[in-house]
Amino acid sequence: MKLKELIGVLTIYQVNGDADIDITGISINSQNLQPGELFVCIPGVPGFQEDRHKFIDDAVKAGAAALIVERDVTVNIPAIKVPNARYALAALAAHFNGYPSQDIKLIGVTGTNGKTTTSHMIESILTHAGYSTGLMGNIGTKIGPSLLETDINTQDPNKLQANLKKMKEISTDFCVMEVTSQGLHLGRVLGCDFRTAVFTNLTQDHLDYHGTMENYLAAKGMLFSRLGNSFTPDPSNRKYAVLNADDEASNYLNGLTAAQVITYGIKNQADVMAEDIQLTSNGTKFKLHSFAGSAAMELKMVGTFNVYNALAAIATAIAEEIPLDNIRQGLANLTSVPGRMEVVDEQQDFLVLADYAHTPDGLEKALSTLREFAGAKIITVFGCGGDRDRTKRPVMGKLAAQYSDFIIVTSDNPRSEDPFRILKDIEQGLCEYGTSIDSYELIEDRRQAINRAIEMANSGDIVIIAGKGHETYQILKERTIHFDDREEAREAIRRRINSM
Repeated sequence: MKLKELIGVLTIYQVNGDADIDITGISINSQNLQPGELFVCIPGVPGFQEDRHKFIDDAVKAGAAALIVERDVTVNIPAIKVPNARYALAALAAHFNGYPSQDIKLIGVTGTNGKTTTSHMIESILTHAGYSTGLMGNIGTKIGPSLLETDINTQDPNKLQANLKKMKEISTDFCVMEVTSQGLHLGRVLGCDFRTAVFTNLTQDHLDYHGTMENYLAAKGMLFSRLGNSFTPDPSNRKYAVLNADDEASNYLNGLTAAQVITYGIKNQADVMAEDIQLTSNGTKFKLHSFAGSAAMELKMVGTFNVYNALAAIATAIAEEIPLDNIRQGLANLTSVPGRMEVVDEQQDFLVLADYAHTPDGLEKALSTLREFAGAKIITVFGCGGDRDRTKRPVMGKLAAQYSDFIIVTSDNPRSEDPFRILKDIEQGLCEYGTSIDSYELIEDRRQAINRAIEMANSGDIVIIAGKGHETYQILKERTIHFDDREEAREAIRRRINSM
């Protein structure tokens, strides 16, 4: 595509150089830029993202055909100056890839916890109903039968729109996308024509980025306010907002959107509700009551929080007029989601689970669920990420103490922080709760912490390794290493069995 055609979608810009050149792609990373691509210099976010203007020389050396910049620069290739490079990136990426979200029904799922599981539940229902589906989120990007690894949850527009284009090319009917607050705030989903926006819940997280819960909620609200402000007689073009009636943040989101609102919940009156909930260590059953009818539902996942995730998925599916029987079977078909209460089974006589719970609410939901059916001790292994919200560390310590019989505090992704300092922050919460010194240990090395938990487990105990879930890496101060909680737990169990 010619540069002059590409930038034609913008209204305010200043051209420095020849715009009658070919552009083969769009990039914001000089390290993997391919010759002929347009390099977009998005501004930096202190502590989270570097200013891409710093890498202009590297991009030129790598073969960039042109630049998008926010300030005057001296280069020997065309440079297009714009007032907002993030907006330009989103607009150009959508145009370059042919506006793929206009041809795919796009379902966005946002909230502090439950995004990944809810997305997989929706996708499972749609697949069982005969639709071709794609997924974008924490675990990766699914295009057809392929699952591609991604480095961030909500991708930058150049990658996101390119992946949507690939889905469009294979006639994908629906794409279910996890939409993070940071992704919304940084404009990563600008230009995405969402059919439905789903809200799971709002609890403390990402305050290191947003500063306040009000800012955090406002970022989430962008997904709902952008659903449009028009009505249509054509059901295929209608917009829907699926909101959790038991979360007070839904009142704010409801006021932002002109879309048809569908509520779900357990406690408060809602359009889609669950009653007679039965929780066991093997799964969950409940009675569904909705504006589309009632039915008995069964999940192979545990916990009340997964009932909420299921209700969000059910409400989304009902909006697409999928019959309740298809919904029921679609949910029943989903056995697990990677890193979400995932069982590590080596035929041991105690339960080992790996879970992504890395927020106070996520940890409490996971542990309170286990407490409901635990027949023996709960041994919890967890930590908190470095260079992130410090205020949640003692809070999570208190919650771990409340629901666990023994706690091993360890490193998560310490990043540039002193790992032991993070452990001490968590220990503060344990002490405030009154946890006895013989009920917890601080073990900085995560591998050793997992080994210790497996070694001390007795028959019938539950070992939960929380915080990283599906992640296969650990971010240290100067490097990132391969690390998978599930692999480590499996090896520890095997060593224990072989030593008997």
